[in-house]
Amino acid sequence: MSGLWKRWLGGAGLAALLAACAQVSTTGGGAVGVSRSQSMLLSSQEVAQMSAQSYAQQLAQARAAGRLNHDAALTARVRRISQRLIAQTPAFRADAKTWPWEVNVLATDDMNAYAMAGGKIMVYSGLVSQLKLSDAELAAVIGHEISHALREHTRENLSQEYAQQIGLSLVGVLAGFSADQLKLASMVTDVTLSKPHSRTMESEADIMGLELMARAGYDPNAAVNVWQKMQAAGNGGGLEFLSTHPSGPTRIRDLQSHIAQVWPLYQAAPKKG
Repeated sequence: MSGLWKRWLGGAGLAALLAACAQVSTTGGGAVGVSRSQSMLLSSQEVAQMSAQSYAQQLAQARAAGRLNHDAALTARVRRISQRLIAQTPAFRADAKTWPWEVNVLATDDMNAYAMAGGKIMVYSGLVSQLKLSDAELAAVIGHEISHALREHTRENLSQEYAQQIGLSLVGVLAGFSADQLKLASMVTDVTLSKPHSRTMESEADIMGLELMARAGYDPNAAVNVWQKMQAAGNGGGLEFLSTHPSGPTRIRDLQSHIAQVWPLYQAAPKKG
């Protein structure tokens, strides 16, 4: 690190960094009232681009291994449920319905699911088969993951990672200098698949997902069922999904406490799942 860069970071650079870390609210609150302000160091466009690259890498690896959308019936089922949920995303973001959504299934015994920024969804077949998820329970999982994307939790986590680990590389990105996109895409993958979300982020995704599934015509009580199944599976020996999605009795109680709030949306939905 040159003395010039050290002085820049310690003075004007630090001021620029703090200015970039403005508090922003990325979504509307929906009926459940999500309104927390977030600190973001990267733009939505930058993170969506990195996520698309990372997701493409994941798809290429799965395709090469013959594990991408191997079960046509399950893939069709996951996509049908996802589309019903995506149709309800304007309740939180007016722009989300037009995102370039992608929904795929990875054939694996592992139990996991994720959604990257910009609407890149992957469901692991083991999660559905081993937990014997109903459509409504699957909607709870996918709605939860969609909510992470709507709330831009990947962007928020990346901002925290940049601030803590990259330092001057972050300043370079903010200043418009070129960056190693492959490295950035790798960081998106790490944040999405390996790093746990905060309890606050998880709570937001839980209650937003509850509203999405209710609006889409899926019984919100199924969200409680699926997390109870996940907790039981995790207690029997590590469940990958729970390593990045902390669960427990408190979480289940929180979901139960919001069911009455979204129940009228479920009753008014044109379809029941």
